[in-house]
Amino acid sequence: MKVLKVDHIGVAVKNLDETLKFYQDILGLELQGTEVVEEQKVKVAFLPVGDTEVELLESTDPDGPIAKFIEKKGEGIQHIAFRVPNIEEAIQELKEKGVRMIDEKPRYGAGGAKIAFCHPKSTNGVLVELSERE
Repeated sequence: MKVLKVDHIGVAVKNLDETLKFYQDILGLELQGTEVVEEQKVKVAFLPVGDTEVELLESTDPDGPIAKFIEKKGEGIQHIAFRVPNIEEAIQELKEKGVRMIDEKPRYGAGGAKIAFCHPKSTNGVLVELSERE
């Protein structure tokens, strides 16, 4: 499997607007945009840093995965995403190597990316996302 780069680092936050103040006003990062991903019950904001991005995630539903993550672990890094050239091939290769996948098939995430998550039990506790972008 070929990993092209770290695509983004996902950070779970309770309040996107308050969190953006730190990243924009203190760190000087520019907001690329925000988007609501209904399927995942989340509002996301992307802040480019070099050739990668910080993805801030605020739950839009108290039963959403980000809300549950924050309830269990608090705010903070929720996942790391790796860019791959062909997500279907990457999923198949990981499954053949015994990696447990949350997503057996890719789905669409923020920014129109095809995404799939590896289960943290197969990745030493880290939620790993695969991301393929046009």
